[in-house]
Amino acid sequence: MEPARACCRLAERAGLGAAALGRARSPAIARLAVRLPGTAPADEAAFDWSASRDHCRVAYLRGVFLATGSLSLSAGHSHLEFVVPAATAPVLAQRLEEMELEGSWRIRRGRGVVTWKSADRILRFLRLTGAGGSALDLESRQVTRSLHGHLNRVLNAETANLSRSVASASRQLARIDELEQAGVLGDLPKAVRDVAQLRRELPEATFTELADRLGLSRARVQRAFAQLDTETPREGHPALPGETVAMR
Repeated sequence: MEPARACCRLAERAGLGAAALGRARSPAIARLAVRLPGTAPADEAAFDWSASRDHCRVAYLRGVFLATGSLSLSAGHSHLEFVVPAATAPVLAQRLEEMELEGSWRIRRGRGVVTWKSADRILRFLRLTGAGGSALDLESRQVTRSLHGHLNRVLNAETANLSRSVASASRQLARIDELEQAGVLGDLPKAVRDVAQLRRELPEATFTELADRLGLSRARVQRAFAQLDTETPREGHPALPGETVAMR
């Protein structure tokens, strides 16, 4: 984009630095440099940051990014960086901080690198400098990633719940069989027998589904299973597997 204000056009050209003097890294940036006015030298003196207004500062940062920046969007991460001369890195980091765009900087192979990995900070910079298309792309990726994460959490929770339900139903069915073999099941209250019978017919049903089918409360169904778990053979009935009957 080309700034509307003349002062911002000068500031953006200054931000382009060497790219404005015939060493642009792409034809698009070279054409932009030709359209912008002035013959600003490629050094820090080309732009008076401290005396400039915010709109000129934004234009300058846009020029710096076009000349030295890159944005990487992977499946799970966002990464924006400026690769500048080593002496420029701390100056640029300070200027970004003044615009509430704090970033880290380091020296990499003799060059200064100012980096953001925060998607929120990257989005703010893209919106601030007019890169609306890239901001929308990044936001779309964030929404998609958030949705995938939510779906994975839901599926994991459902899988865990299903595993617990299957294990619980298997244990209940085994207990019902044991009580029947011991001749105890028929002596239990009707509601408990009904719950046991329906569990055999619907081994995957939840307590709520069993309660609805039987016209009972969920709590009553839970108490029925608790009674099945704690029931022991009465005198005259054979012992359940693993149990002993007290002898008088």
